[in-house]
Amino acid sequence: MAHAYTPGLRVSPLAVVRKIRRLPLAGEVCVEVAQNVEPDTAVAQTHLPGHVHNVNVANALGVAPEDVPALMTRQTGDQVAADEQIAQSKGIFGLLRSSVKTPVSGVIELISGVTGQVLVREPPVPVQVNAYIRGRVVEVFPGEGVAIETHGTLIQGIFGIGGETYAPLVFFSDDPDAVITPDRVEDHFVGRIVCGGAVVTLDALRRMQQIGVAGVVTGGVPYHDIGALLGYQIGVAITGGEDIGLTVIATEGFGRMRMAART
Repeated sequence: MAHAYTPGLRVSPLAVVRKIRRLPLAGEVCVEVAQNVEPDTAVAQTHLPGHVHNVNVANALGVAPEDVPALMTRQTGDQVAADEQIAQSKGIFGLLRSSVKTPVSGVIELISGVTGQVLVREPPVPVQVNAYIRGRVVEVFPGEGVAIETHGTLIQGIFGIGGETYAPLVFFSDDPDAVITPDRVEDHFVGRIVCGGAVVTLDALRRMQQIGVAGVVTGGVPYHDIGALLGYQIGVAITGGEDIGLTVIATEGFGRMRMAART
């Protein structure tokens, strides 16, 4: 039995679709207005700051925090490799010296003579934003992103997880009451978005993850199966961008629900 249904979702056989692609922080826009783009075209890029690691040098060497700067063998701004020595004690008569090594590669960002700690920041993480649709750039937001427009069929779903994806479509069945079970997940679904049916089972979803199906669009998905797939129950924490290796969209609701005829 179905558990949820929300009418009024948009289904348009021909629509102008406008998508905004923005970076999470300031960066570089890689395309220009009026440029045609493909789904895999990089439209903007930036670098996220790397993670910071706190190395307690004073504690490791058994010295006072104010002595740490003088014992550093690498200085603020220096590039360091993982397991490289960054500090060394004076020892006794130059013997029995202790040393401290960095746990990660990166840059020494701070040496504190107050806390005796050293901050090592990992290298920046490159971030690339793709177009995800075939279309034309109609607006550029300098340092932020772009707006892309295209013409196509627009079908709104009621619920989805797994983030955006793009791939050729493959239709599962002409039967609107069909159930997508693991034995009906075929090899040619790999790298495709599977469309159709009234419901997809949890085992089928896991089979799709296993073989590399890009996504599935169906009438309904059992509520508890979504929680089992994610590893936690759905709620306000659901963003639609969960990294599960598979995009799942229900067009009608939770449970077994025949996809609307117009869809």
